[in-house]
Amino acid sequence: VQLVESGGGLVQPGGSLRLSCVASGDTISRYCMGWFRQIPDKEREGVAGIESDGSTNYADSVKGRFTISRDNNNQMAYLQMNSLKPEDTGVYYCTIGDWDAGSCDAAFLWGQGTQVTVS
Repeated sequence: VQLVESGGGLVQPGGSLRLSCVASGDTISRYCMGWFRQIPDKEREGVAGIESDGSTNYADSVKGRFTISRDNNNQMAYLQMNSLKPEDTGVYYCTIGDWDAGSCDAAFLWGQGTQVTVS
């Protein structure tokens, strides 16, 4: 399975972006899908995850602003990001993993990432 992200870019504070991730290869419907981000000078963090049954979890820093969704038929995952802040700037990675303890942080497959810049 390969993951390819798209939708990153430059946006002003308060703006919105929608990230997309397409999975090719084996079916991914039985796995959770997630989004991580790497912010400069900070550890990589899990942003959001969605289980195969639609259950979701979010980092406290993005709750109420970001929404994760998935389309199993088309092997897609999305991250709708609203009310973006400069501190959201970073590289965003799509992941596949095993749902554990209410999150998809146990990722075992990563995309190459897409840059999001809020300035």
